[in-house]
Amino acid sequence: MNDDNLIYIDNQPVAINGEKNLLQLIRNTGVDLPTFCYHSELSVYGACRMCVVEIEGQGIVASCSIPPQPGSRVLTNSPRVQRVRRTVLELLLANHERDCTTCEKNGHCKLQELANRFGIRKVRFGERDVKLPIDDSGSSIVRDPNKCILCGDCVRMCSEVQGIGILDFSNRGSQVRVTPAFNKKIAEVDCVGCGQCTAVCPTGALVVKKETDKAWAALHNPNLLVVAQVAPAVRVALGEEFGLPAGQIVTGKVVAALKRLGFDKVFDTCLAADLTILEETQEFIERLERKGRLPLFTSCCPAWVKYAEYNEPGLLDQLSSCRSPQQMFGSLVKKYWAKSLSKKPEEIFVVSIMPCTAKKFEAARPEFSENKARDVDLVLTTQELAQMIREFGLDFADLDAESFDMPLGFTTGAGVIFGASGGVVEAVLRNAYEILSGETLEQVNFEAVRGFKDLKETSVAVKGREVKVGVVHGLGNVKRLLQDIKAGKAEYDLIEVMACPGGCIGGAGQPIAGTETKQVRGRAIYKADKLSQLRKSQDNPIVAQLYRNWLEKPGSEQAHRNLHTKYRTRAKISGEEIELLTGREENKVDIEVCVGACCYQKGSYDTLREFMKQAEQLNLSEQVNLHATFCMEGCQHSPSVKIDGEMLEEISPDKVESLLKTKVLSRVRRGKLRVV
Repeated sequence: MNDDNLIYIDNQPVAINGEKNLLQLIRNTGVDLPTFCYHSELSVYGACRMCVVEIEGQGIVASCSIPPQPGSRVLTNSPRVQRVRRTVLELLLANHERDCTTCEKNGHCKLQELANRFGIRKVRFGERDVKLPIDDSGSSIVRDPNKCILCGDCVRMCSEVQGIGILDFSNRGSQVRVTPAFNKKIAEVDCVGCGQCTAVCPTGALVVKKETDKAWAALHNPNLLVVAQVAPAVRVALGEEFGLPAGQIVTGKVVAALKRLGFDKVFDTCLAADLTILEETQEFIERLERKGRLPLFTSCCPAWVKYAEYNEPGLLDQLSSCRSPQQMFGSLVKKYWAKSLSKKPEEIFVVSIMPCTAKKFEAARPEFSENKARDVDLVLTTQELAQMIREFGLDFADLDAESFDMPLGFTTGAGVIFGASGGVVEAVLRNAYEILSGETLEQVNFEAVRGFKDLKETSVAVKGREVKVGVVHGLGNVKRLLQDIKAGKAEYDLIEVMACPGGCIGGAGQPIAGTETKQVRGRAIYKADKLSQLRKSQDNPIVAQLYRNWLEKPGSEQAHRNLHTKYRTRAKISGEEIELLTGREENKVDIEVCVGACCYQKGSYDTLREFMKQAEQLNLSEQVNLHATFCMEGCQHSPSVKIDGEMLEEISPDKVESLLKTKVLSRVRRGKLRVV
């Protein structure tokens, strides 16, 4: 073996073989070095210091942030290393809320796990003396800063993977906190509710908002008919919570468990996914043939929709107007199925079992309520369903499989693949091809749009027409793709967007898992499709019956009324304005600079600083009320500025001097403002 490729770990020679950091190389030898802040999907941060090792001649170092050096000798468990690790753990525990028995992460907490692993039974340091308020203002996420260990996982996930960056470090020293901008609550900033921060948080500082109590209350209410709909991704993940292999298809056990819990009917969201495909395909073809604005973006993912409302209002008319399958199902039950039972909508309680935390926000949107009655009354994540099953005392692994109830439990493989990235666009292609070509599609697999690549794309030739489609998952990838489209570097007819890496199988409401497990789930989704007798949405006989009896045809007025919606520009950050230079006074020019998320990301902070600089250089500081505001409703192109109420858009720093001269200095020269 070449000595130039060797390193000695615990006196054993180990080949480096291209590993970029010492931590991963050590783990390859079978030594599980502990970490809080290391994730292969995120940048190396090196904050927690749990992965320390001792290197001869260098002392104690963090193994995650140092490359392997040929010939170096590394000890992973020396007395010095043991002391450092134990001290780090004790310090973290001293500053951590210790209500472990009632914590949401009890039994799944990395801090708890490592304290047990290293035998920490007593903490030599005192407990935290200040209890910070818990933020449960959001619909999807609960943030408890008292349990934060400052590992930065959530910060990097939100910024690097999702490209949003609503969380960051503030203050210094012992006052350091992870918080949204200006210490706002989650509900007051541009959080899209994807929940990916909760999936990487090693403690209970960020958790999915639990609503199982509402489900129990409904199940125990004799006046309600309680209906469950189950999303496709749930069936390949729930088993993991009960010791079953990752990716095992447990559809029948899920149905059996829900019926044992007391649900009156258990239906399949995949039926509504088939409905979505027929409506979305119709919308897509109309745009193709009438030269409508393209690309058409899918709208099944509520976190993506909310992201667009916050950051890309100019694209909202390119989002499909189709409701998500969850909301189509709610409308179907409350407005059609209820009538067949001679029941009022309020007498039926619809519970969605979803892999997604953002679905909680979506179900509460006013667009999906009628006379204050929601189409979907409650959303439970896969994690929450697992909690209810354990609370009831069911042996999930031993349950005999049961089938979905009819008629709303019949689906096709096209509906099932909605659970994986690329599934929506593949299902659309299976339908669109037959409509555009007039031919039967025999080979229904579109392999190019499957898998975990950041961006997947393909072209499909139909009767001399080339249809270009793209698939992107993870909002950070979405952000980069949109920049390429605007720059003319990319062109598509149809784009599927999923906020979570891997699509719904990687939703934050699923059992927490790494990339490999998500890939296993994805393969299971396509296996379920392959085993389906019908694999095209247009072949679903129940969907055909719904159109005959209720919806008329895809794209009809009746279908639009019940299955479609529209979206709006959303405020970025709510709250007070920040005064700059002077307070507000009469006879001054009022200048507002938006520093909400979208404008901030496009340089509004630099614009704001340039206003301050140029106002001083032009001796106009006393002539303006300059202040920052968190949102200007109705703006389309960032950064946005208002001068005496006049909305101005795309105001970059190089335009500031000219604006001050024309809007302020000209008034001074005309004698309408005095110079101090």
